[in-house]
Amino acid sequence: MRLLERESSLASLAGYAAEAERGEGRLVLVAGEAGVGKSALVERFQQDLPAARWSWGACDGLFTPRPLGPLFDLAEQLGGPLLELCRAGAGREELFRGLLREVGDQGTLDVVVVEDVHWADEATLDLLRFLGRRLRGSALLLLATYRDDGLAAADPLRVTLGDLASQRSTRRIGLAPLSPQAVRELAGGSDADACALHRLTGGNPFYVTEVVQAGMHEVPGSARDAVLARAARLSGPARQVLDIAALTGTRVEWRLLEAVTPCPAPAVDELLACGLVTGDGDWLRFRHEIARLAVEGAAPARRGRMIHGLVLAALAALGCDDDARMAFHADAAGDAAAVLRHAPAAARRAAWLASHREAAAQYRRALRFAAEADAATVAELCEELADEAALLDQWQDAAEACERALAQWRQAGERLREGAALRRLSRIKWNLCHGEVSAAEAAVSVLEPLGPGIELAWAYATLANHRMLRYEHDLAEPLALRAQELAEPLGATDVLSDALNTRAACAWIRGGAWEGQMRRALEVALAGRHQDQAGRAFTNLVAMHSGRRCFAEAELCAAEGIAYCDEHDLPTYGTCVRGEYATIMERTGRWEESLAISAAILATVGRSPSNRMCTVRRIGSVLARRGEPGVWEHLDEAADLADRTGEPQQIVPVRLTRAEAYWLEGKTGQARHEAELAHDVAAASDAWDRGAVAVWLSRTGSPHAPQGAFPEPYRLELDGDPARAARAWTELGCRYDAALALCGASGEPELREALRIFTDLGAFPAARIVRQGLRRLGVRSLPAGPRAATREHPSGLTRREREVLALVCAQHTNAEIAAELFISVKTAGHHVSAILAKLGAPSRAAAAKEAVRLGLTEAHIQATTEA
Repeated sequence: MRLLERESSLASLAGYAAEAERGEGRLVLVAGEAGVGKSALVERFQQDLPAARWSWGACDGLFTPRPLGPLFDLAEQLGGPLLELCRAGAGREELFRGLLREVGDQGTLDVVVVEDVHWADEATLDLLRFLGRRLRGSALLLLATYRDDGLAAADPLRVTLGDLASQRSTRRIGLAPLSPQAVRELAGGSDADACALHRLTGGNPFYVTEVVQAGMHEVPGSARDAVLARAARLSGPARQVLDIAALTGTRVEWRLLEAVTPCPAPAVDELLACGLVTGDGDWLRFRHEIARLAVEGAAPARRGRMIHGLVLAALAALGCDDDARMAFHADAAGDAAAVLRHAPAAARRAAWLASHREAAAQYRRALRFAAEADAATVAELCEELADEAALLDQWQDAAEACERALAQWRQAGERLREGAALRRLSRIKWNLCHGEVSAAEAAVSVLEPLGPGIELAWAYATLANHRMLRYEHDLAEPLALRAQELAEPLGATDVLSDALNTRAACAWIRGGAWEGQMRRALEVALAGRHQDQAGRAFTNLVAMHSGRRCFAEAELCAAEGIAYCDEHDLPTYGTCVRGEYATIMERTGRWEESLAISAAILATVGRSPSNRMCTVRRIGSVLARRGEPGVWEHLDEAADLADRTGEPQQIVPVRLTRAEAYWLEGKTGQARHEAELAHDVAAASDAWDRGAVAVWLSRTGSPHAPQGAFPEPYRLELDGDPARAARAWTELGCRYDAALALCGASGEPELREALRIFTDLGAFPAARIVRQGLRRLGVRSLPAGPRAATREHPSGLTRREREVLALVCAQHTNAEIAAELFISVKTAGHHVSAILAKLGAPSRAAAAKEAVRLGLTEAHIQATTEA
């Protein structure tokens, strides 16, 4: 393919290569629609940089991928210790570090290419994050190509791109379609009308080339027709090789083709000359995935099944150890026995490498072929699927798989496995906001008669966790201790971490020393590579520091926890930690960021009801404080979910948020009712929750008066010293709470200070209440409140979001938005995610188009911002 209109992109690549050669490593994200010439650009750049050491890896979209497929490609080329690690089945961290050691030494420029990242498994995305953070000081140029058309808002690649954009070493190159003039030049001597050709192909270089090379007098209806027109000219033997290659993958080994079909030399020469494929050393490679898909789609289903069967047999004869690849061909061939042999093995390898999406897909594949399998086999597959689905925050899928496993174990009469399944099911039901603990109790009842073991230790730990969440500490702590005593001699460090975590949480709620025990729970989890337990420990560390209003410590833990969960493909706990971080933002008055993170969480599919409950409460709280619409739809959902749990730790915050929202609307009676509902379940709560309940009961005139010691800010306010309470809140970083405390003052200076804080925060309803109080004191000289127009915006965008949208429409990057608005790059990314969710746009370009369609032009956005 001739390269037209790519001079600036090649120049940028040359500049980034020079920087990398100086030891300023670069990660370059090369984006564009399918067929726009990303691979062609990189291949041409290789010609311009022959002195560098080049190595290539690619993600394959044909089947559920083998995790870290590109890394294994690179290992085959680089050899050495990295290849030895791959062959030894090393863990992902060892593999990541092994690759980093092989490339980027000063004095030799390494160029590593990872193609088609839009098909990457989670472990490969984590590899890009890992390398992106460690490029400084290396002579490494990392090029990652991907399609940017059709990326959903919740696509894991979108999250990864946001993370990579915040790295100083990251650069972007976007390839646009060709202009009409370039299409005319590319068409050359074709008799196709250049304008019609551009209109048909949209300027896509691949489509243009295919249409031109088809040699037809009329432009075909699609590029697919052009591909098939070229394939139709092949002889029978050449077409047979082409069909087999298309059903095998974007790249296929010559030796595999030769094992499946004779591959006569004339047919091979003819095939290579047709332009659809190219020889690449020991491989045959399609020039473009669109061509492969067109050929694959034209193969009759029956013939396709036969070919997949032949490929499966040939791969087995060649000693293929890629279970993911074998499982794909077994599935397509309808070979149930082979699927049940390879899919679970592929799933377990994927789980080991923390590619949990791929693991779940492989377990689902195996279960589709398990109709004739025995009960124990089906049950084990279901349990493993339930575990992977739980890590992915797909809790309904996890519940269905676990209940199926439970039925199978009962059918098989396996009491030990039945008890373990009940224990697993109890945790899943908690995440679905089913507050009952009967499954956990049943697990203990089933397992205790069977004697000590890991299963019983887990049952005790799980029941302890449920008791702790219901603030039944006298029951929780002995259960957790029994779990710990069983786990330690058995070396069950995952159970040990869980039990330590629960004991730390009990200590925290009671006001005792908790952090050392929680840190130990985290250390045990990390040392044992128990990713779910590490995720739980990070979440609780953030929540407990935040609950004590130790926000600096909480933010440090949040940063560490988010990085861990993202790098280990843990969406469930990644969402939990992000949610706790958003709560820190809510408590410290950084409401824009809290809303942006919360909106991004809600926009991501598959979130658990428990995560959703916390998120909608937080959004409702901020909307109520700012007097924006949508308060009650969020808080009603939060109340429904919280009540279903039956847990004080969920009910109290939701009911108090509702009390505040009613109070801000001037509905004191309803506010009092909500505060009293919180009081009804708060007796065993931690001191901060009980203090909050006491203050809201007082503000709303309730006769109830909780007993016990409260944290200093609450105690001072309840003792009638709002000024000192406000100072205590301010020292903690809680400006809104400080202003709320000042609302109870009777003097003009204190009320004016409350008004100033509320106005600074954009807390308009509370500011209105303070103005009313000042006017009752006879004060008339007050600053005017904001006009309603400043708080209203189409599509529900906040003031900060409209500022960000204006910059998105102007094609600013997240880094440029951050610099313009004096916010962090990560915060800018949260705002962009929230805007995409509110506009229903899959990409920044789509958001800009939607803004134009809705009349949210830059001028309109600026006007509403300045209103």
